[in-house]
Amino acid sequence: MIKTLIFDFGDVFINLDKAGAMQNALDLFEEKELPEELVAINTLYEQGLLETEEFVSFYKENFPKLSEEEIIDAWNYILKDFPTYRLEFIQKLASEKKHKLILLSNTNELHINWIKEKVSFYEDFKKCFDAFYLSHEIQLRKPNSNIYEFVLNENNIKPEESLFIDDTKENTEAARELGIHVWNIDETKEDVIHLFNIKKELF
Repeated sequence: MIKTLIFDFGDVFINLDKAGAMQNALDLFEEKELPEELVAINTLYEQGLLETEEFVSFYKENFPKLSEEEIIDAWNYILKDFPTYRLEFIQKLASEKKHKLILLSNTNELHINWIKEKVSFYEDFKKCFDAFYLSHEIQLRKPNSNIYEFVLNENNIKPEESLFIDDTKENTEAARELGIHVWNIDETKEDVIHLFNIKKELF
């Protein structure tokens, strides 16, 4: 029986435009594909191993034609709307107190600052959770197994009594290997609010 629900943030609660953000970045940087060095820097930043100032400075040095504002706008391009019906869904779950609720997201300071500014109910959303983990704050990142082990240990929960919902296959496969039940949500045709219908065999 599932006692703990572990949710990703992007494309589970807040909508993302991954393809649009990538194309926008490639156009801006005049690249055909994202160089490995940029991927590595982005990963370090997401894991909290680079300060925002260092991160932005790196891009300014490598793309001197771009302003700081253009760089930050390009970085935040991926973030779209957060439908209020998903807030209502998690608020209902929180009020029922049937499950421990955990958020586990690969994110970074610039993104979370944008969300705090643009999503008026961010604090209401955050307080629905028993634990709220952002990769840059805990310096751990999905799909590395140590992030899942951290969540299990910190909250004294059993993998077989936990369900992890994430839109990235790599992330759910890593969790599955530790014995955690998973739902690799397809954001193009599934919605987290239908969790108890889609995964009814677990409840």
